[in-house]
Amino acid sequence: MVVGDPRRGHPVAVFGNRAAALEKRIYRDSRASGVAFTAACVGAATGIGLAADRLTRSCPVARTAVTAAATWAVLGGTTLAREGAHLSAALESGDLPAARERLPHLCGRDPSRLDAGEIARATVESIAENSSDAVVAPLVWGAVFGVPGLLAYRAINTLDAMVGHRSPRYERFGWASARLDDAANFLPARLTGLLTAALAGTAGGSPGRAAAVLRRDGRRHPSPNSGRCEAAFAGALGVRLGGANDYGGRVEHRPELGDGPRPGVADIRRSVRLARAVSLTAVALAAGALGIASLFGHRPGDR
Repeated sequence: MVVGDPRRGHPVAVFGNRAAALEKRIYRDSRASGVAFTAACVGAATGIGLAADRLTRSCPVARTAVTAAATWAVLGGTTLAREGAHLSAALESGDLPAARERLPHLCGRDPSRLDAGEIARATVESIAENSSDAVVAPLVWGAVFGVPGLLAYRAINTLDAMVGHRSPRYERFGWASARLDDAANFLPARLTGLLTAALAGTAGGSPGRAAAVLRRDGRRHPSPNSGRCEAAFAGALGVRLGGANDYGGRVEHRPELGDGPRPGVADIRRSVRLARAVSLTAVALAAGALGIASLFGHRPGDR
């Protein structure tokens, strides 16, 4: 939260560039090629984490520094909140062109024909989903497996964003990355939903209502994980999410989640506030879990 992300040279962006270069070399319209691509990229990231873990095992100061650097590299909650704030400010000032220009920083929808309400909905849904992907999930896997877990998860999630789409090019090649991302986010997404419901009061919502919407609508989303996060946010904010999403000519119709009105501009800042509360609570839980484990002599990655 203090340092934020650099505009250029972010480690995740560097990884993405290397993965894109590898894709150009080995791409074939087959699942086997996609499995090899996913294994190579995730294996490389995990290998770097294992090497860092082994090299710093006997030096607590170096281990702390490496863990801090890896955690900073894989968490995206600060950027998520800042993008939400930028979009909210643009819409509050009535600058729809600026909001449309900014939206692709947050999600892959075509903003050219979206009005203020649809941009607000896209922003709230992206903040909900990425509260898990960008914060809770990496913390969970970091708490369990340490630096290798942090880097492996971020590699998996980045590959899903790059090739895990339902498109003619990636229908087969991106299958392995998409399925691996589903598996890696299964537990974190549900934890995110529970934390969101419990912290609904930070956005002026009702924990009971958020939990009810999560329970009722969480499984309606085509994604096995995103629906849990979006349903919990919908219930916590008292809004109705879902609808038609245009991804550059490919339109996907998502089921409605929640019972309230469509999100408005004011709901963006509420969603940012809720996402920050979820993020900080997840940090506290991960640190607490490691603290308890250390009392029994265990470290991340120990059996």
